[in-house]
Amino acid sequence: MSQETKLARYPSLEGKNVFITGGGTGIGAAIVTAFAEQGAQIAFVDVAETESRQLADHLANTIGAKVWWRTCDVRDIAALQAATADAAQALGDFSVLVNNVARDDRHTLESVTPEYWDERMAVNQRPAFFAIQALVPGMKRLGAGSIVNLGSTGWQTKGSGYPCYAVAKSSVNGLTRGLADTLGADRIRINTVSPGWVMTERQIKMWLNAEGEADIQRNQCLPDKLKPSDVARMVLFLASDDGAMCTAQEFKVDAGWN
Repeated sequence: MSQETKLARYPSLEGKNVFITGGGTGIGAAIVTAFAEQGAQIAFVDVAETESRQLADHLANTIGAKVWWRTCDVRDIAALQAATADAAQALGDFSVLVNNVARDDRHTLESVTPEYWDERMAVNQRPAFFAIQALVPGMKRLGAGSIVNLGSTGWQTKGSGYPCYAVAKSSVNGLTRGLADTLGADRIRINTVSPGWVMTERQIKMWLNAEGEADIQRNQCLPDKLKPSDVARMVLFLASDDGAMCTAQEFKVDAGWN
């Protein structure tokens, strides 16, 4: 029996409507796939049209999952709001929101202009708030919901080379904790999942080298490389009824690095 066949099945996720930002590639694609395998009804947005179509086609052909998706640049809040509204019209209100979209582009302190700062926040910070604002009314109508915000351990381990990204990702915990009490009155849970160094195609291509391999071996408590599916499994738990009393918390998936 393979390891995949031994992983948890969450009956409460079957048929549940889930909206995911940045779902076409990397960790987001793994999250979309994991929910599809649980029988959830999924909508996702991503700026990468080709990869998003390939993912949707793959899920349709392999497990028969019909995934709603749209090409969307989340820096355009009006476009994001339109996508959430159209997805809700197609599928119904969403009981799960996964705020995954982000880009850890490298930059120096000296190079940051006000325009670049605003653009980084427009990708890595702002969409989460407005996606929550858009989908919470539907969760209230359903009587409950779960919001999972993707954070990062990079700023917590004092990672360098992306100060704007560090600022944006450190604010995720503030968003989670700052809304937990307000949303909790309507039985809407909100949590942060903070990945360590996950071996997405982008990370491997752009930044994994001999020095990085040594860092992994030196800093992780577990010897295996983190996979996008490892992060997706934590998201599934928090979205399911098994996580019914978890809110306002940060859950780290980093093999013990931080």
